[in-house]
Order: sequence, then structure tokens, then C-alpha cells
Amino acid sequence: MSGDPEKRIDPKNKTLLMTVGVVLLMGGLAWASVPFYNWFCQVTGFGGTTSVAEAGSDEILDQTIKIRFDASLERGMPWTFKPVVREMELKIGETGIAFYEAYNPTDKVVAGQANYNVYPYEAGGFFTKIDCFCFTEQVLQPGERVQMPVTFYVDPDITRDRDAKYVKHITLSYTFHEIDVPEDYADASDVTSGQSN
Repeated sequence: MSGDPEKRIDPKNKTLLMTVGVVLLMGGLAWASVPFYNWFCQVTGFGGTTSVAEAGSDEILDQTIKIRFDASLERGMPWTFKPVVREMELKIGETGIAFYEAYNPTDKVVAGQANYNVYPYEAGGFFTKIDCFCFTEQVLQPGERVQMPVTFYVDPDITRDRDAKYVKHITLSYTFHEIDVPEDYADASDVTSGQSN
């Protein structure tokens, strides 16, 4: 009776264990794919993903580049959202600041988060943000209008890249989508109705 332990496992149980293992493996891979993809895009600039820096460039070239600003809203997002200036021209390596305006025309608090990309895609890794409203969620009270800054520069290495060195215009695009209002923000309409009771 000292048979091989593997022979004692019922084939049906073995199939079930293998199926559960495959499902767990696939679930783990799916869960890890989003952070891995985001990391990959940030490192390579793939898909127009920008770089992030804590300070401006040490090198400023005489060569200039035009930056265009684009804004859109995901379906169902009740805000209005637009760039304050549609285009600016900067020296490559020079720090620029642009503003986007958002307005909440509703009678309730609305929170949003901005997704962004850069076009053409080969310029993504060279468009460097120092600070941006897109790094955090934005919450607008009823009727509130705000101007939100993005501080950036175009890395001088763009002029030495085989593909990106031919880029003359870069478009920075943002799309705002609605998110759940954080708990620490009181809905102005709830506050008003609470005072009237």
C-alpha cells in the first residue's frame, strides 16, 4: 500500500485543481496588467504618456516648439471644460504654464478626474509635467468656475531622438470624467436643505 501519492489523487479533483490554478493565474495577470501598462507607458512615453519631473530642465535651446491644448468631456460629465489659451510657442527646455477652465453648471457637487495624452505619440516621453491638475481629483461646488494650471517643459532630448526630432507641434489633450464625490466634501444642496429643516 505504499503506492505513489500522485496516483491516489482522483483525476476529477486534479482537473478541478488545475482549472482553479489557471483561473487564479489569469486573474492575477489581469490585476497586474493595468499597473504594469501604466508603468511601461510612463517609462517609454508609449501611447502619448508624459514624463513627470520635480523641477524644470537644466538646458534650454534656441529651437522652439508649438504646444496645442485640447479639452473634452466623457459622456455624462456635466461640466464645461476648455483650455484658456489654445496654443503657445516655447523654447525647447523652457518651463511653460497653461491653464484649463472648468465650470460646474449644476446644483450639486461634482468631482472629476482628468486623463491625458500627448500627440504625436513619439513626443510623449519628452513632454514633461512638473505639476498638473490631472495628478489629483478635482471637486467643483454648484456654479463654481476654476482655472487649473499645468506646468511643463519639452525635454531637449527630443531634438536628439531619431523619430521625435522632426516634431514641430505637440498637442496636450485632457478628458475629464466624473468620479464619486469624496466623503469629506459636503453637497451644498444637502447643507442648504439641512439648514431649512
